[in-house]
Amino acid sequence: MAFFRGLSRKAPEVEITTTSVDAAPGAVLTEGSLEFIVAQGGNGSLPSYQEASGAPVETNSPLGYFVGPVTVMFLNISTMIGTGVYSTPATILKDTGSVGVALLYWPLGFLISLSSLTVYLEYAACFPNRSGAEVVYLEQAYPRPIYFFPVAFAFQSVILSFSSANSIVLAEYLFAINGHTPSAWELKGVAVAGYTVAVLLLTFHTRAGFLLSNGIGFVKVITLIFIGIAGLVVLGGNTSVQNPTANFHNAFQGTTNSGYGVTNALVKVIFSYNGYQSAFNVVSEVKNPVKTVRNNSFISLLVVAILYQLANIAYFAAGSFCAHSEIAGENTDFGPTVSKTELKTSTQIAASLFFQRVFGSSGAVRGLNFLIALSAFGNLIAVLLGQSRVIRECGRQGVLPFPRFWASTRPFGTPLVPYLVKWAMTILMILAPPAGDAFNFIVDLQVYPASVFALFMAAGLYAIRYRRRKLGLARADFRAWDVSVIFNVAANLFLVIMPWYPPATGRDGGDVSFWYATYVVVGLSTLQHYRIRPEILSLADSAATHRLVKVPTERLAIWESTHDPSGRLIVDRSEKEERTEILKVDSLKAFGDKEA
Repeated sequence: MAFFRGLSRKAPEVEITTTSVDAAPGAVLTEGSLEFIVAQGGNGSLPSYQEASGAPVETNSPLGYFVGPVTVMFLNISTMIGTGVYSTPATILKDTGSVGVALLYWPLGFLISLSSLTVYLEYAACFPNRSGAEVVYLEQAYPRPIYFFPVAFAFQSVILSFSSANSIVLAEYLFAINGHTPSAWELKGVAVAGYTVAVLLLTFHTRAGFLLSNGIGFVKVITLIFIGIAGLVVLGGNTSVQNPTANFHNAFQGTTNSGYGVTNALVKVIFSYNGYQSAFNVVSEVKNPVKTVRNNSFISLLVVAILYQLANIAYFAAGSFCAHSEIAGENTDFGPTVSKTELKTSTQIAASLFFQRVFGSSGAVRGLNFLIALSAFGNLIAVLLGQSRVIRECGRQGVLPFPRFWASTRPFGTPLVPYLVKWAMTILMILAPPAGDAFNFIVDLQVYPASVFALFMAAGLYAIRYRRRKLGLARADFRAWDVSVIFNVAANLFLVIMPWYPPATGRDGGDVSFWYATYVVVGLSTLQHYRIRPEILSLADSAATHRLVKVPTERLAIWESTHDPSGRLIVDRSEKEERTEILKVDSLKAFGDKEA
């Protein structure tokens, strides 16, 4: 793994003070107007230095330390391999215009994901005691204006925390196993039931959830390996598929010059790789997190990239791109390979058609439908595990209502409230979404803001490095190559800008996704006559959270004399009671904590 350790040129010599090197947990370091708290978790990582407005480090994770190397690997794999590799290749082919370019897009997606992975790894090396990935990294990269990014990201994470698309795909393939064409409400009913089962399986036991994710992830890998091997057998001419290399002749003929097509294809590839970063959502639950996450995240991304490429070659070899297996004049069970022109005009990949063309067996088709349904279900499990930590961390920052409830892991030792929020949002989006383009538009709201945040996160890495040098801190255990970071910035900038240029016949809908969140940010930033300060609340299950309070400006000096910059009380209880009566600090009603 020496290649992936992100070694770069030697860092410039920096004067290191005794305080910055030997500071014990709880010490405060100052750099300009920012104050940094030294904290250490219980996962075996070194103390971390985080800006004081960030959510407090939990010295003993209430969710336990059940995430080992195998779980890291399969958590990423289960999130990446959902339905994307079965549903996006036909669209990518149509958007790129040629088989050759379509096949090149998958390695390009791997390189972009790899560059993003190095960015995440350096952040994790700087903040190894915090779960939540982007929640933490944006919070620490952009601490000013205070709570700007936490509020914006919390809005996006909670409001858009639905998994309705994969739930519906799960239901479709469950019906396909029996060959039944469901009504709209039958489909919705099974989708609701499937997602409810996923939530219930994770609600009662954290470790069991990870074990389930590992098991399904293993099945996903075996499924794609089988498809890849079958594709190589087809290319060898050992099946009934006629002329299996036909689609690879003049592979770059017809390549598009459409900016919209190029962008849309790239978005679909990035969507298919999304999940390579899932392990960063549970970093505080990983023992020796930097090394464990680094090695196994790279392995999982590389394995998936190879399997994706083999699967796409198999699809082209067997002619698996067509709509409903209806290609005029051809036998859909054993017929010749579909032409590139027909591939471009197809509306979807019928994944079951691959097995049907290769094996001509309805039993094999049903088996594949089951495996794809299991893949969709495994994706629901993996996303729930990761996103629940993201939402919980948003609550621990203090920017969501009722911070005690978001942070609590009672009664089962699991993040119950985030699970319930995701369940409610997903059921809502299953039962009551508009159909067609409007539904796709809502789904896009989850993609475009993610690109915006990814752009800021990659650029913010340089701010983190600058502050660490100013504080006299040693280089993080992992440092991304500069070329990797710059490439990632450029890729995300492309993904942020290009969707604003629609096809000539389309409508420009890019101005309605992420930026609605700015109204929330502006609303919170215009509070007058008060200063917002964090206060640390310690809960009975070892959880810790911030509660934001508004302190009258005339009493700000009293508050700051009794609390450290992170909001931790620094006076004894008797003095606290005396000063509380004087201070009369009001909890922000917008944040809903009734015990202020």
